[in-house]
Amino acid sequence: MTTHTEDSFLRQQARTQRFTLGTPREFRISPDGSRVLFLRSASGTEQRNSLWCLDVESGRETRIVDPATLGDHDELSAAERAARERTRTQAGGIVGYTTDAGCRLAVFSLSGRLFVVDLTGDHDVRELPVTGSVLDPRIDPTGRHVAYVAGSTLRVVAVDGTGDHALAGPADSDGDDVEWGLAEFLAAEEMGRSRGYWWSPDGERILTARTDRSAVRRWYIADPANPDQPANRVAYPAAGTDNVVVSLAVVDLAGVRTPVGWDNVELPYLTSAHWSAGGPPLLAVQSRDQRRQVILAVDPDAGTTEVRQEVTDPHWVDVVAGVPAWTPDGRLVTAGARDGAYRVFVDGEPVTGTELQVRAVLDAGADDVLFTASDADPTQIHVYATGEPTRLSDVDGVHGATRSGDVTVLVSWSMAFDGPRATVRREGKPVGEIASLAVVPPLSPQVTLLTVGARDLRCALLFPTGHRPGSGKLPVLLDPYGGPHAQRVLHARNSYLTPQWLADQGFAVLVADGRGTPGRGPDWDRAIAWDFAEVAVADQVAALAAVAQRYPDDLDLTKVAIRGWSFGGYLAAAAVLRRPDVVHAALAGAPVTDWRLYDTFYTERYLGHPDANPEVYERNSLMPDAQGLSRPLMLIHGLADDNVFAAHTLRLSAALLAAGREHTVLPLTGVTHMSPTDERAAESFMLLQLNWLKRALGL
Repeated sequence: MTTHTEDSFLRQQARTQRFTLGTPREFRISPDGSRVLFLRSASGTEQRNSLWCLDVESGRETRIVDPATLGDHDELSAAERAARERTRTQAGGIVGYTTDAGCRLAVFSLSGRLFVVDLTGDHDVRELPVTGSVLDPRIDPTGRHVAYVAGSTLRVVAVDGTGDHALAGPADSDGDDVEWGLAEFLAAEEMGRSRGYWWSPDGERILTARTDRSAVRRWYIADPANPDQPANRVAYPAAGTDNVVVSLAVVDLAGVRTPVGWDNVELPYLTSAHWSAGGPPLLAVQSRDQRRQVILAVDPDAGTTEVRQEVTDPHWVDVVAGVPAWTPDGRLVTAGARDGAYRVFVDGEPVTGTELQVRAVLDAGADDVLFTASDADPTQIHVYATGEPTRLSDVDGVHGATRSGDVTVLVSWSMAFDGPRATVRREGKPVGEIASLAVVPPLSPQVTLLTVGARDLRCALLFPTGHRPGSGKLPVLLDPYGGPHAQRVLHARNSYLTPQWLADQGFAVLVADGRGTPGRGPDWDRAIAWDFAEVAVADQVAALAAVAQRYPDDLDLTKVAIRGWSFGGYLAAAAVLRRPDVVHAALAGAPVTDWRLYDTFYTERYLGHPDANPEVYERNSLMPDAQGLSRPLMLIHGLADDNVFAAHTLRLSAALLAAGREHTVLPLTGVTHMSPTDERAAESFMLLQLNWLKRALGL
């Protein structure tokens, strides 16, 4: 059994939340560009985020709010825990904040309490007396009022703490199924929309969502380790079943409500909303099959809507972060697929070419649109401004940005350095840097990035530190995600810390991005439509064969294992079940095993409705493959997972048992869709996987 000390890589990785603690994030720039606000923990091992301010001219950083001084104990309500689970937030302290338009005041919550801080004077922090446990507080653009959600009700309070009152809440007849001001599960988990209300630019009204989950089936998550505790009852919209009903209203500060009208039966999904000074509120709504998207402009006085754009696609219309949006002078910014590329459009006209694959829109400015995109190399993501377009990021790597006026904060990850670098630029020229306090990882990944095979699959190959090519064959460990929305092969050193540790245990580790993974364009994404398993497994097998051809003296193809989590867990199990001639052992963490048990928005997007396409669901299910298992398989699942329920693993295990197929199941008590975070448990968890893999491969 491999063992490690208190300072082992695994302990440090857990202690530092994968070496992200101490890195700055959540930037806000004052309108005059003189100050940059951000969140950062005080060290690379401190769990709590503080609110900081950088004075751009002097370069001096000041901690404005230390949550420890406010009695923060991270006592979270069930709603707050659920919200953090959706965004995979593990850090504590201040996890989010908003400012008024002038960056004079900021608001945030701690353990359900509401605070406001003066950003320009002596940084006075005041707790506002409010009703209930606070969720998602947002200050209005004028800095006069703060809206927040308590229970199922949207409320508002003045910044001086007076006048706390409800704006919109469930009626007595609604019961426990209606909420105001919160994003429903699908929006937060699958659409990238984590909020449920939006302030008007003048701070006089709020566009708010009303969600009704009364028709959604209830599932139960029990804690077998604590049988005296009741099961958690959740509304989960599994594929083919009823969704939450989402509607909208405009509410003024007196609580006068104007319903917003659109056909939420034909277009039930609210994927995005936007309200800025550039125009009336904007909505992006989609049909259930996601082949039709309509952009609506809302008349906030009458509640009527006007179609501003309609897009259809034979497969699906993509949800692109940051759009729709208005430019300050009232032009409509959208993004989507056209001519084989993801492009940015202004008033319907493309302002980017087909040489780029747009990832997200960052800022709709008066003179240009700031966005992220990949060029011919999908392993890199750069920041661009429309026009030429002009690339703002000048280092190979993965980049993002926040902009206000002529000041931009550029955040960069690269193979050339550890962790992110946050550079402040004015008119494109560096004028400062925000320090990262992250712990430097104790190992340095030695990564070879490859493009292989007929499909130009992007791969990363890692050998044990000090391995010389040709010095001996190594067992192979495939380490993919391999599905939509997540890309593993990136030009960023920190992406390969765990793969390098695994390689150092005596493996050649291969990470490959197949069809459906981001960065390669609409046709690449749509290649997995109706056929998750066959396509994903085929691309892993093709990548392995092509890399082995290049390194015939280094990869032992008689000893190949695969590990993965979530979609990667599904892929790992599918690979060992369907290609045992190639893959000889699999670790499948939190795997989807039957897509009828996964949510509507994600599953129906790629596989269609199960009533219309039962054969597609059968073909992509792992249950029929159970009788053919001939290689070692370990299934791992958190019993508190409310995204991929433990039922997936338990049902496959039952099918394997019925077929007389030996396998291993590791249940993780109290663990959600995120793997264990406790330092000792996280280390033991990885060591257990490592030793099981070695035994399974006969090492």
